[in-house]
Amino acid sequence: MTDINGAVPAIAKALQKRGYETLTPVQQAMLDPALVTADALVSAQTGSGKTVAFGIAMAPTLLEDRDSFGRAGAPLALVIAPTRELAMQVKRELDWLYAEAGAVITSCVGGMDIRNERRALERGAHIVVGTPGRICDHIRRNALDMSEVRVAVLDEADEMLDLGFREDLEFILESAPDERRTLMFSATVPAAIAKLAKSYQRDAVRISTQAEQKQHVDIDYRALLVTPSDRENAIVNVLRYYEAPNAIVFCSTRAAVNHLHSRLSNRNFSVVALSGELTQNERTHALQAMRDGRARVCIATDVAARGIDLPGLELVIHADLPTNSETLLHRSGRTGRAGRKGVSALIVPVTQRRKAERLLFGAKVEPTWANPPSADEVTVRDEERLFADPIFTEVTTNEDEQALIAKLTERFDAERLASAFVALYRGKNSAPEDVSVVSLEARKPRDGSQGDPASRPLTPRGDFGPAVWFSLSVGRKQRAEPRWLIPTICKSGDLSKNEIGAIKMQADETFVEIAEAHADKFMAKLGKDKTMERGIRVTRLDGAPDFSKFSRGTDDEGFTKREGPRMDKPWKDKPFKDGPKKDGFRKDKPYAKDGPRGDKAFGDKPYREKASGDAPRKDWKPKGEKPSAERRMDDDVWGEKPKGDFAKKSGDKPFDDKPFKKKAFGDKPFAKADGDKPFKKKPAAKGGFDKRK
Repeated sequence: MTDINGAVPAIAKALQKRGYETLTPVQQAMLDPALVTADALVSAQTGSGKTVAFGIAMAPTLLEDRDSFGRAGAPLALVIAPTRELAMQVKRELDWLYAEAGAVITSCVGGMDIRNERRALERGAHIVVGTPGRICDHIRRNALDMSEVRVAVLDEADEMLDLGFREDLEFILESAPDERRTLMFSATVPAAIAKLAKSYQRDAVRISTQAEQKQHVDIDYRALLVTPSDRENAIVNVLRYYEAPNAIVFCSTRAAVNHLHSRLSNRNFSVVALSGELTQNERTHALQAMRDGRARVCIATDVAARGIDLPGLELVIHADLPTNSETLLHRSGRTGRAGRKGVSALIVPVTQRRKAERLLFGAKVEPTWANPPSADEVTVRDEERLFADPIFTEVTTNEDEQALIAKLTERFDAERLASAFVALYRGKNSAPEDVSVVSLEARKPRDGSQGDPASRPLTPRGDFGPAVWFSLSVGRKQRAEPRWLIPTICKSGDLSKNEIGAIKMQADETFVEIAEAHADKFMAKLGKDKTMERGIRVTRLDGAPDFSKFSRGTDDEGFTKREGPRMDKPWKDKPFKDGPKKDGFRKDKPYAKDGPRGDKAFGDKPYREKASGDAPRKDWKPKGEKPSAERRMDDDVWGEKPKGDFAKKSGDKPFDDKPFKKKAFGDKPFAKADGDKPFKKKPAAKGGFDKRK
């Protein structure tokens, strides 16, 4: 850091009153005389004091040789930020920084009353701070006069492009005078930012501070490995272990924010939520509650917490892993700001360890891998804080309190008073949770490559040693999977992952190898019924199971078969090559045109034309040809109405010419067989049916 005397007098005075004695590297870089009239593209890590930096950079252009501003009219400077919270935060910083210069600063952000903003712009302002969308609205409605703008600042430019504000930014910059200065500040400078700078800046000076080369030196990164079921318990213990004045917990979705907010509220934490579904008024009150001490924990999504600066923020918890390394750095950058120390704790489920390693490797940070604080560790920290509490060193001089103390010591002994004090002290905090101990040994990579920790070769586990086999009454048919079976075994038997060896999963049972030294403890933990969660029965085996009967084999006929619990019989009785069954189709059997069709085996002979005298089916005839009048009725297409009389065949009678609808139901059977008697007709008076005419 460097002395502040190089700043404009009014700005230097404000910094001194604020308690600044030295400047950060990015702030000092803004004092370079070569930047007084030049554009700049500045990249610096989050929390390095960029707001004060561009405030210092704007001052020479806005004040020139004067000590203070004149009467406010059209804005002289425009500062654009990606979110409402960040814009309001920038305004607060510029308020005290330009207080000695008498600057009038107004905000134009979404979610606020646009009429009040319009009236403030009509009264005049020296500096306008706002979000891209709202600034565009004021420009289009001629409420914001851009003709006098001398400096345009884009704060968190990379984030604005990620949020889709490119068109708004281009519209704003094109509305400003061409001779303006354009200052772009960003944590990173991707290709999109470089392209935007090339389009709207003139010979911009590229500034990259030394602190950018080493990310977040004041932040202690800790990767806490947990089972998926212990994720929320781990968050509770981390909050209780550090007891930070302010902490922020990042979630990936709004639903996750609401769920965790409800959970922590029920656990007696003073907590607020910050997500995009909240109104601007609700978000402002949430942040104000964090600043004035009414809340200590803020649960937020990435977009809602972008760029916010909370005093005393010493702890950042990643309840859900970020999507990329840049987001990880931005989240973690909420703490460890301006030389203060902070902790960034990643809650890493064992199933997402590789993803966490890739994120950390891409962010170029080396974390400390550990288990989350246990309940005992939280209790020890509570005792340390208790003995270090200033209440024991402060002397009470109030006479009323002295009188009460005398009454208490007279009525109760020291042990009783200490017990009551401890109960009151612990009652204000949430009780810690029990969390499972997870092995920190990473899995061995498949390719054994070097470099990325996600593919870094690890020390092999080696021989498992003496072990005992157990049979579990669950298998593939019951959808058993190692990802939930291993945690169930660890939890039910009070084991760690290192004490579980091979797992052989079959159709209806699973064989598990457990270290011999822990086998008796495992069985004792299961109780008399020897049952784990989900009703899984556990049986101890005398030796290693015979896996040969569960493997695939080949029967005598050459067909693959499976023995054991899945299938007791071979898949085929006999191979097809041995010939047909007794009544099956034989090629040498002639096609019999006589006899009923049902006497022939299905599929014995392919279709072919019938014997002479038989008419082919309709669908065999060429298109357009009429069906033969001599075909049998069973060859007709269903629903086709016959035309004309059919040719008589021996023993057949022609159909009755009368339509069926003119006959009374039951008057006459359709076909008169030998020995059948006709139906009797009864008079209508006796309940019979009348003939229909």
